[in-house]
Amino acid sequence: MGIPEKIKAIQDEILKTQLNKATEHHVGLLKAKIAKLRREQEKVQTKKSGISSDGFDVRRTGDATVVFIGLPSVGKSTLLNKLTGSRSAVAAYQFTTLTVVPGILDYRGARIQVLDLPGIIEGASKGKGLGKRILSVARNADLVLLILDVFQPYHEDVLRTELNNIGIRLDQKPPNIVIEKAAIGGISIAQQVKLTKLSEKLLKEILHVYGITSARVLIREDITAEQLVDHITGDKNYAQSITVLNKIDLVDEKFLKNVKTKIKSEVVPVSADSGINVDLLKEKIYEKLDFIRIYMRPKGGETDFKEPLIIRRDSTIEDVCNKLHRSMKKEFRYGLVWGKSVKFAGQRVSIHHVLEDEDVLTIIKSR
Repeated sequence: MGIPEKIKAIQDEILKTQLNKATEHHVGLLKAKIAKLRREQEKVQTKKSGISSDGFDVRRTGDATVVFIGLPSVGKSTLLNKLTGSRSAVAAYQFTTLTVVPGILDYRGARIQVLDLPGIIEGASKGKGLGKRILSVARNADLVLLILDVFQPYHEDVLRTELNNIGIRLDQKPPNIVIEKAAIGGISIAQQVKLTKLSEKLLKEILHVYGITSARVLIREDITAEQLVDHITGDKNYAQSITVLNKIDLVDEKFLKNVKTKIKSEVVPVSADSGINVDLLKEKIYEKLDFIRIYMRPKGGETDFKEPLIIRRDSTIEDVCNKLHRSMKKEFRYGLVWGKSVKFAGQRVSIHHVLEDEDVLTIIKSR
């Protein structure tokens, strides 16, 4: 029996199983087995085709990267043009954009890379059209914009499903769990919180499915079986998202209010054609990316308060070094920091020090 047949057999077994408290352990284990088989299937398909599973070759630039994900003809190209002033092709027929079109949004001192991707279709994560290559670009994004047509709000589920299938977890954080493999001793579990979504027995059985028979497991949050599998496979990406409802100039307030009730997430209604709420969307993008400002002070010099360095919250001095110059990290000796992240002004810190908004930083290089 091949991998597709094994997957189908397990899926059929799940469908036949009545979901209740007594069967959730069995179903959870079956889902873990399917996830493992799909991972193996993906490797086989990639090897047979000889085609890389990587996405379009897009070089990251700016302070953060935002991607547009949507079905064809929802107005992504027009919206890119309004946000960034780029000249992405616009036409009233499907599949106008056949490659990744980049633009830069300059907003409140931040330079944000915005990528207009070709429209996807249902089944994209399974290889329909250029689906896998398109969705793979989103793996490196800091923020995903789900672009919906005001007349087709139900496509939100399609977009989220396709992204989830390719391993992109929207509006989630990586599960707070540590698994340290061991040579002997079986599986020992230490819990800092009580598990309610996953039993210890199922946790151990899922580890066995993935060939882990001896390990020390530290549970720091109440996780599900799916989150455990995500952690074990280690190939998932986590990004924030904004749902954008486009073409609102074509409907009235009553229609728009009704459409909003059908969308599960918070939505930003816009009209790319008319420019309605484009400035609001810029502000929402900036807020979601959660930037902070760092003021640089050269050794023995004055602090530059006019042009702050824009970085993401929870960034370290190492991130600042990488942003300034690729050789800076090698030359780094120590840092001096003034601001909220230190106990006293001019405190000496290491390259791993986490900075906070409006900190002042001096980098001391090796002699």
